[in-house]
Amino acid sequence: MKVSDIMSINPIRILSGSSMAEAAELAAVSNASGLFVVDDENNFIGVLSEGDMMQLALPEMSAVMKEGGDLRSSYGIFSEKGASLGNDPIDNHLVKDPITLDPDAPVLLAATTMAMKKMRRLPVVKNGKLIGTISRGDICKAVFTA
Repeated sequence: MKVSDIMSINPIRILSGSSMAEAAELAAVSNASGLFVVDDENNFIGVLSEGDMMQLALPEMSAVMKEGGDLRSSYGIFSEKGASLGNDPIDNHLVKDPITLDPDAPVLLAATTMAMKKMRRLPVVKNGKLIGTISRGDICKAVFTA
């Protein structure tokens, strides 16, 4: 079985140059754990995960301690830092050379890669273009219902 046999052909895409606020909105509305960044011609640029977005806004421990070390001040720093990053272009924060799969790759390669790297979803790229994604759920469905 090949990746193309079970991949999703409708990945959650966002255009290069979009803002972090736009990415956060799209991630929340789509319930996507990662956004796949493309240019105007669907050339694959990279990945921006919601975990990476959240981590960008987390306060440094030194800043928390400076503000008194309590939860309320920590949340204030978190909110302020997030708001200050809202207009940043996503291109400054994405993974530009992520693991990708060819649509002709065996599903076992996708499963092994995801298991070893603890990844939920991988982009499927052909000739530089994003053509789909494959998730752990896609693989489980294919294997357990075969």
